Amino acid sequence: MIPKRLDPAETPENCQPIITVRNLKNAFGDEGQQVIHDGLNLTVCRGEILGVVGGSGTGKSVLLRSIIGLQTPEHGEIEVLGENMVGRTEDEAKNIRRRWGILFQNGALFSTLTVAENVEVPIREYFPYIQPELLDEIASYKIAMGGLPPDAGPKYPSELSGGMVKRAGLARALALDPELLFLDEPTAGLDPIAAAAFDQLIKGLQKRLDLTVFLITHDLDTLHAICDRVAVLADKKVIAVGTIPELLALDHPWIQEYFNGPRGRTAAQSYEEGVTA
Repeated sequence: MIPKRLDPAETPENCQPIITVRNLKNAFGDEGQQVIHDGLNLTVCRGEILGVVGGSGTGKSVLLRSIIGLQTPEHGEIEVLGENMVGRTEDEAKNIRRRWGILFQNGALFSTLTVAENVEVPIREYFPYIQPELLDEIASYKIAMGGLPPDAGPKYPSELSGGMVKRAGLARALALDPELLFLDEPTAGLDPIAAAAFDQLIKGLQKRLDLTVFLITHDLDTLHAICDRVAVLADKKVIAVGTIPELLALDHPWIQEYFNGPRGRTAAQSYEEGVTA
């Protein structure tokens, strides 16, 4: 029995919902035989960093794609920033999408564009008449916000390290001053030092810009270091949402194996040592 405060169908106390998912079903294959989500519920509160975890094949990225409108669910309701996302026309969805930014796995940069030009893409889409000088200035500012040096702007993705590609993708995600930031495995492939630096960059931006962050990750260090709550995907739905100590009090086998396994214990110990240092 999941305690009421951890039930994904319940809205947490003092929560201003920015994303609400109710009774979501996603299925693929002939006649929808491969069911990924069935009866999935989730509420993301304004101003929090929510980590989303789950085993391979539980549909973490499918959930993200459903929320941002790239995946049409079989059934369910999705509300983002007070707007219903299911059944929207492309023009209607476009007006909502300008209020969020997305960092996809591996950065998803356009290889034939420089870093600065990649950052300028969403600005040009929504503000096609902006003056080139101002556009360049905005791009430079966003590149700095992403933690990159000024000389990164004229470089192409092939000239960047993996960590710099992530930061360039983040700069592009911040281009339109979003209220909501989606991050899909942002530290995957980074060494521990680069991953920790990226975590702190996200935490700092969240505080300074009053962002809400929806973060898919396998990185236990990230979960301990920056996430306010964690949503656990298993059994085709979100089975619980809460702080790591709250989740550890549950007897679900996957939760216990994930957070109490060797890597989970190491991440928890590292976090505790960092807090008390």
